[in-house]
Amino acid sequence: MRRRWVKVLLITAVVLAALFTAADRAAVHYADKEITQLAKEKYGYANTTDGHMDVSIEGFPFLTQAAAQSFDHVTLTAERFTIDTTNNAQGGYLDVDRLHLDLRGVTVTSLTARSAEANLATGTLTLSYKELSGVLSRLSGNGGPLRVSRAPGSNGQAARVKVSGTVDGTALSTTGTLLAQGTELSLTVPGVESAGNVWRVGLPQGVGFEAARATADGVEISLVGHQVTLGSSRFDG
Repeated sequence: MRRRWVKVLLITAVVLAALFTAADRAAVHYADKEITQLAKEKYGYANTTDGHMDVSIEGFPFLTQAAAQSFDHVTLTAERFTIDTTNNAQGGYLDVDRLHLDLRGVTVTSLTARSAEANLATGTLTLSYKELSGVLSRLSGNGGPLRVSRAPGSNGQAARVKVSGTVDGTALSTTGTLLAQGTELSLTVPGVESAGNVWRVGLPQGVGFEAARATADGVEISLVGHQVTLGSSRFDG
């Protein structure tokens, strides 16, 4: 009889654990979807037809973290969203290949809050040479398409890129600089007057660009932030 009760208790414990796990996963799935939608609305990520965005609350159990209103690790990934120049130059739109943020020590004031704080944020933003070539060709106006590729000499927040093609009937082969400062990107290319445009990336308040480098596949920009406010941007009024 004693063995039977032990067996019943074990089965009950397994069933309860399975039900708790299922409820926990359902709750975190719902929370992920809600946060993703808020981030889309606030920062403009996934604003293209082929764009994609995902927010994931890591760790288990989620319900315990939610009860404490504190989450150890939250990730945000957005792919192929568009940013424009600060002066809305015609043809100045630029597709961002990928933005990834790792948020550590996230706290919320209530479970219905539309904002939260993170102790630390790190991440990367990637721009492809194909998209940089396209926007530079559109902004340069006259001439054939311009091609942007990797160049040596990236330093700090300045990534060096090679630019070749034709501008106003003149062959061009030069080295330009993509500068990442604050939340703004600028591309300067000798011989291309309209290359001095500035693009602003919507980022949580407290997050900014730290360094930029030209890689084999594109320009990779690292981001960092301390005491980050989620649900607002550094350019809110």
